[in-house]
Formats: sequence, C-alpha cells, structure tokens
Amino acid sequence: MKPTNFFLYKLVPLLIVVMISGCASLKDQKKEVVSTVLSSDGSPISFAVKGMGEPTIVFVHCWTCNHEFWRHQIEYFSKKYTVVWLDLAGHGQSGSTRSDYTMEAFGDDVATVVNKVGAKRVVLVGHSMGGPVSIEAAKILGDKVVGVVGVDTFYTPFHYPKSQAEIEGFVKPFEKDFVGTREQMFQAMFTPNVDPELKASIAKQSSGVNSKMGISAMYEIFRWNAQNVPDSLNSCANKLKNINAAPTGNETALHKSVTLIPGVGHFVPQVKPEEFNAALSKIIIEYH
Repeated sequence: MKPTNFFLYKLVPLLIVVMISGCASLKDQKKEVVSTVLSSDGSPISFAVKGMGEPTIVFVHCWTCNHEFWRHQIEYFSKKYTVVWLDLAGHGQSGSTRSDYTMEAFGDDVATVVNKVGAKRVVLVGHSMGGPVSIEAAKILGDKVVGVVGVDTFYTPFHYPKSQAEIEGFVKPFEKDFVGTREQMFQAMFTPNVDPELKASIAKQSSGVNSKMGISAMYEIFRWNAQNVPDSLNSCANKLKNINAAPTGNETALHKSVTLIPGVGHFVPQVKPEEFNAALSKIIIEYH
C-alpha cells in the first residue's frame, strides 16, 4: 500500500469518529433532560436546563399555566444563554404537598431550582403571576439575581382588588364555577385579531389544572399585591424591567422600566414571540 493511501486509510475512520463524536456532543448540548428537585415543603418540582452562556435566564410561567408557554423563548434564548424552565408546584409536570399556594412558596420553588443547577448570575423572567413569584425568589437568592423581568404583571392598567372583601368578591365566581369562569377570563385576555387556533391552543395547554390549587393561587396573587406593592417593586427597582401588552397600540407606559408590545393582549410571549424576544434580548444585554 502506498504511503499516501495508507495515511488516508488510517485518517478517514478517525475523521468519521471525530465527526460522529462532535455531532453527538452538539446533540447532547441541545437535549432537554427533565429533572426533579424537592422544594422546601417537599413538593417535587420539575425543571430542565438548555443551552450555555451567561447570564442564566429562568422562565417562570403564569397562573394555571406551565413551562410550555415559554417554548418559543426556550428555543430562542438557549442558542446564546443558559435557559432554565420549571413548573411551579401543582402546575405542569410538578407535584405538590401544599394546601396554600402562596407567592412566597412558589418563589421557593424557583430558588430551589436555581440553587440546584448552580447558576451564579440569574435573570428571572416572570409572566403574570410569575412576576410576584420572581420577586419572592429574588429575595431568597440575593446577589445571584442580576435582573427581574415582569411580563404584563407590574405597572399595568389592571386594578388588583385590595381589601379582603374585594378579593373574596373577585374569587367567588371561580369557587362556584372554576372551569367556566376561568375560560371567560382567558377569552378576555386576547385582542380580537388573534388566530382562533392559537387562542384555543393556549387555553387547552392550561386546562385540567386542580381547581383548589387555582383558587388558592388566585387568592394569594391578590393578597401579595395588596401587601407588597409598591414596596417590593421599589426595593428591586435597580433590577426590575417590564414588558407589557398594549392591546390598542395607543397605550402609554406607566413606568420608565416598561417596554410596550403593541397589538397584543395578556399573552405577549405566546402571541407575539418575535417582538417579545427582541425586547427581552435588549434587556438581557443591559444586565451583562
């Protein structure tokens, strides 16, 4: 065998091995392995890590929803950053041992996952209920959190009930007919021009949750807002940014920290993922 041919004979298999190993390595980096960790009260919290790079972006879903609501963001941001998703106790793939679904307990779910994955520089992104949850998590995590992004949760036109009587009055219809009242509320969260199939898909993804959990969590959202706003927002003002909906496109930002996405209702990341991702990307760069 000629020397050149002998060299190729030895080199080609080696290149094939290297290429296969490289492909496997890239595949492993992209693979999303679901893990479980116990929150402080023993609730099993499902989570996964995808991508590489700092800061670590942790996506926190909204009331009765789950991590799949962030799918567009998980895929987009994991190309450049480490992305962590989790299902809060009683939501999605996570179990629960609790009876009171407080924002503080949900915040512990998030902090437990962040500590488990060993993230050092974290941006918490919380949609709706995920906003208060993220602030509670930030209180636990301290300097590990370099940023908190509220998504259509703070500095919005929605007026949260303040008194005990107002809160009970808002929650009462859910106690009588959880499924029907929840569906009615969800329908009001979209602009008229939203694709009906997308709307149905969003509603379906969050259906089937435990009504006792949903009612407790809703009550606790209002309790948290009545007791913690504006003090909690002011205390993390140097870290807090917001991306809010502007359904008509004529709305004015209610705070200097707010970026508005026009022509969309409450489900901003799901209905307008490209616009939302662009807005969040700018904010993430500010946290570097």
